[in-house]
Amino acid sequence: TKTGFIELTKKKELGKSPLGIAYINHNDSMKLKEIITHINKDLYQVKDYYWENILFENNINLHPLYSNECFEINTFEDLRNLDSNSPNLKSEIIDIIKKSLNINITQIKNIFVSKKGMTNRSFLFETDKGKYIMRIPGEGTDQLIDRYEEGLVYQVIHNYHIADEVIYFNKDNGYKLTEFITNSRVCDSLNDSDLIKCMRFLKNFHSLELKVDHYFDIFDKIEFYEKLRKNNDSLYRDYKQTKEKVYELKTIVDKLPKHIVLTHIDAVPDNFLIYKDNNGEKIKLIDWEYASMQDSDVDIAMFCIYSMYNKEQCDHLIDIYYENQCSIITRLKIYCYIAVCGFLWSNWCEYKYLLGVEFGEYALAQYRYAKDFYKYVKEYMEVNGICL
Repeated sequence: TKTGFIELTKKKELGKSPLGIAYINHNDSMKLKEIITHINKDLYQVKDYYWENILFENNINLHPLYSNECFEINTFEDLRNLDSNSPNLKSEIIDIIKKSLNINITQIKNIFVSKKGMTNRSFLFETDKGKYIMRIPGEGTDQLIDRYEEGLVYQVIHNYHIADEVIYFNKDNGYKLTEFITNSRVCDSLNDSDLIKCMRFLKNFHSLELKVDHYFDIFDKIEFYEKLRKNNDSLYRDYKQTKEKVYELKTIVDKLPKHIVLTHIDAVPDNFLIYKDNNGEKIKLIDWEYASMQDSDVDIAMFCIYSMYNKEQCDHLIDIYYENQCSIITRLKIYCYIAVCGFLWSNWCEYKYLLGVEFGEYALAQYRYAKDFYKYVKEYMEVNGICL
């Protein structure tokens, strides 16, 4: 109760019946244990029985328990305030934060999960110096991401200030500490104003023609993700036929001109942060863990399939990026990429599914892109008289 006492009421009286978590002192708990041990011998008797029934039926007179004798711990800060020497406060992640920001544990506050992404988990926290985000890789990430290559990408883009500012990065386990961009929001994939701003930003990034030593081969990744399933069959009955069609598109893509530069690969709406500072509105592109050398048009395809656009919306985004000057051949190539990348992420989702991580509608949509845009490619080639 509000007075700090446990009060026992009549069996059918409402309002103060003991429910859920309860706190009982040692002597009373020994009485309960003795009775429970005795009645537990008769399984039929305790079939629909709750421990609270023992209080009612045996008229146990619980001794008062004051609220200052027990504490509720829900957060890191609750535990720290209760027991600053608790071994549960000691962790590699906390040590990284303390050393990187040159602070002590008492300065870490307001911790909460800020993002449970498809690849990672992140939490936001505050200190006297500002707000920060700590990224923790998710299940199976060590099989999917080369953190050494990710670190090289951050080195290449560092001086261009187009990404979140990295304070700490560990190429072995993928832990990353960055500054939190305040007053920011993600790109609205259904808002033309946002799309124009973000596609202009993306195009400017591509025009920098930055280089790294590693390449994101989509078809190699398809084979790799498929092998991660080991002997588990695909969830899709027509997987083999769909894969054959996707590889048919490879023969088309291989013949088309490409703009090979550092490409984000995961340039999706959620990774474009739009914010304002003293110099006006700005954009940052975050989460560069897949970034590699690739055809820059792959980024357009990735934005489309993550947004789960239909064909008309895909065409609209292509027109925005290319300012209504996209060539027939380039549009054909992006259609191919949408199908191929959909199949890629479908395999990625199947591997994550085996780890107990499900993506529901998103996973099914990726597989549909492989099937639907294969048809669109064939129709588009026929309509425009394209023969390769």
